[in-house]
Amino acid sequence: MEASNDDSTPSTTSILPRRPSLPPPPHSPDRPQPSTSASAAALEARDDAWSCVVILLTFWFFASMTLILGFYGSVDLLLGPNCSRLLQANSFFVQDIKVKADAESENGPLLYGFLEPPPLDVSATWSEIHNASIPATFHKEWIYYLNKGARVDISYSVKSEGSYPLTLVIAQGKESLLQWIEDPSHPNTTLSWTLIHGNGMIEQNIEKPSDYYVAVGNLNHVEIEVQLNFTIQTLLYNTTGAYYECSLNHRLCVLELFLLRANVAILTTPGPKSAQESDEWFVKLSYGPRWITYFVGSGVMTVVILLAFKIFTNLQFSSRDGANHQNADGSTERSPLLPNKDDDNLSLGSSYDSVSHDDEDMEEWLGTTQTLPEGEANNTLHLCTLCCDTQRDCFFLPCGHCAACFTCGTRILDEAGTCPVCRRKMKKVRKIFTV
Repeated sequence: MEASNDDSTPSTTSILPRRPSLPPPPHSPDRPQPSTSASAAALEARDDAWSCVVILLTFWFFASMTLILGFYGSVDLLLGPNCSRLLQANSFFVQDIKVKADAESENGPLLYGFLEPPPLDVSATWSEIHNASIPATFHKEWIYYLNKGARVDISYSVKSEGSYPLTLVIAQGKESLLQWIEDPSHPNTTLSWTLIHGNGMIEQNIEKPSDYYVAVGNLNHVEIEVQLNFTIQTLLYNTTGAYYECSLNHRLCVLELFLLRANVAILTTPGPKSAQESDEWFVKLSYGPRWITYFVGSGVMTVVILLAFKIFTNLQFSSRDGANHQNADGSTERSPLLPNKDDDNLSLGSSYDSVSHDDEDMEEWLGTTQTLPEGEANNTLHLCTLCCDTQRDCFFLPCGHCAACFTCGTRILDEAGTCPVCRRKMKKVRKIFTV
């Protein structure tokens, strides 16, 4: 008996599965927003660049202060007779050398300027006699600046009741005898030290230019008298070819340095007035910084670091853009539109899992058979999108799409394993039966 086509006569057929019509999520966690990521990367690169600039400028500031106040800082000098001291400074960082004497004298120190170091070929010899009465636990010292090749001869005569010795020390530097007594071996600048009593002589050769002191200490509990005869032979710089000469008697001497030239200054003092007397001069030495070097150096270092970070940022963006283009070009018909998700718990809240989070619930919801008019069923069912010979009679789990016949759907499950509509991983294929 044929079924009637009248609308009042019902016939049975199955309801095709439909994907729930839920709105897509506004932001998918699997697809980062390009503009947001690019902006964040640019902001991060900019922050890194400014951080490096600040660190570099801070380092340059402390390095400049170390040069200005430390290495090329002001220093007070004590000059003895026949002193010939070489002063060198890098003209790239130093603009001038300033020397000023604390007290005026008719025959005082002189400052000379050279374009290159002059020869050390002028010999000078002088003698000094010192009669000293050294109290108990006390000492006396004499400081000299000597160049390489100098020689110091000391003859002594100790006058004391009994055999109380004195300590005679010849050492490099300006430290006092008390510091030497605390640590005689540090910093290994002691040339000689001797316990002297009676009469004798000490000879000492100088191997490098520096300040040296001769000290006599009394570690006994009685006062001791001693007579010391110093005979000092030294070498002085030849100042005949100097292009600059200034006397420190009445004014400040300033030697301007030529940029990128080997500028040299020589500070000299005259010899002693007599064999029994030696003169001493206190002078202040300072270096004028070449400020343009520090300012230009700061600017150049800032520009260099900014350019380096700009190039690095451009390369980083280029690599990211290339990766994005490669991903975009690789998205063919065989590439999944969405990443495969085996765990349904990771997809909670998405449009595909809004219907059910369990395969059994999906089967129960889609596998229910109901009745529809035969004409409506004929209009609803379509051919398989793969073979185009058989009508669509299956759907895929868990996405619920119906786009193929059961034979083609089974083959897709075995071969590709992904839905041809949404590219989601398939778990099962269910056939649709018509009653």
